[in-house]
Formats: sequence, C-alpha cells, structure tokens
Amino acid sequence: MTPAQIETFFATLQAANPLPASELEYTSVFELLTAVLLSAQATDVGVNKATRRLFPVANTPQQIIDLGQERLEDHIKTIGLFRSKAKHLMQTCRILVERHGGQVPGTRAELEALPGVGRKTANVVLNVAFGEPTMAVDTHIFRVANRTGLAPGKNPLQVEQGLLRRVPGKYLNHAHHWLILHGRYVCVARTPRCWECAVAACCDYQPKTPAPGSR
Repeated sequence: MTPAQIETFFATLQAANPLPASELEYTSVFELLTAVLLSAQATDVGVNKATRRLFPVANTPQQIIDLGQERLEDHIKTIGLFRSKAKHLMQTCRILVERHGGQVPGTRAELEALPGVGRKTANVVLNVAFGEPTMAVDTHIFRVANRTGLAPGKNPLQVEQGLLRRVPGKYLNHAHHWLILHGRYVCVARTPRCWECAVAACCDYQPKTPAPGSR
C-alpha cells in the first residue's frame, strides 16, 4: 500500500466514522482497564454482559477488593478463563490501592507491571483513556494490516511498529478503533466482504471477494 493509498484509506474510514469508539462499555479509566483485562479470548458482547452485572456492585479497586475473589468470580463467570481473570483483577486492584492511590497509572511501565496486563491492554488504556497514539494489535488489526498491505508483519509487535511508522499522524489517535471495526465487520477472517468495502480500491488483497450471487 503506497503512502497515497494509506492517506485515502484513513480519510475514507474517518469520513464514515469521525469519532470511533470502543464497543466495550465503561464510564471510568478503571472500568476501561477492567473491561480490557477481562476481554482476552472473549467477545466485547460477552464482556459487556458480565460488566453490566459487576460495575453496579463494584467499579473501583477498593470495591473489587471488598467484593472478594469468590463473589467476583460469580459476577464474571460467563466469560472464558474467568477464574484466572478474577485472580489477576484482584491482584491488580490491590496494587492500584497500595501503590497508586486507587488510580490507574498513565505510563506503559506501570500498566504492564499490573497482573494480567500485557502490551496490548496497556496500549488500549494509553490510547483510549490518555489519548496517546498507541496501537493495540489484536487479531482484527493483525489481519487487516497484513491482508491490505498497510503494515505487514509476522507478529503483533512488528505490525504495531509498522502501523506507527506508516499511519499519518493526524489519524493515529483513532486508527486503532477504525482498524478493529473494519476487521470485525468488513475485512472479516474467512471471507472478507470486499464488495461492500469502502477502501477496497486502496487494498493490496487479491482477488477481491465478489458480491454473493454475482458469480
């Protein structure tokens, strides 16, 4: 994908969705961190279903601690790997209370020091909560970046670094969400919906998937 095509690619996505947002439901930085921590190997729909039960009862680190491990597990048991996620969340809450005054820190090093928080989760929090131009590479972004030729890479870190180099600065803050939504609904895994893709002309993928019934 050429620089001119990349510009057109993001200008088109921006025109269609000027202010993209996460599909995870949250009302605070801590709720965002919790939702992203719970989202590993789970859908946003599944996470939202669980947090709608959890957050009205406990939506601060101290409230999660007060809830206790067993009751926390009960609130999130519909999510895969809920026991290990509850353990990580409980450990994270203790660190937030003991070291950060109950607040979510705003640096990568401090975020990645929290149990269950890796580079991708830290990138989401830094981007969404603190407005940093980071790129959290999930399966959708990894696929879109490689398939379109936007930022090919053999692993998520290579793709992340490629995107940070190639995405024009004016689009970086929202690029994470545009790419996720594009991968989730249009540039899907098995059969990309090229016939309804607004940026198909910028994309290296060949052959384009024809519209159903057009063959």
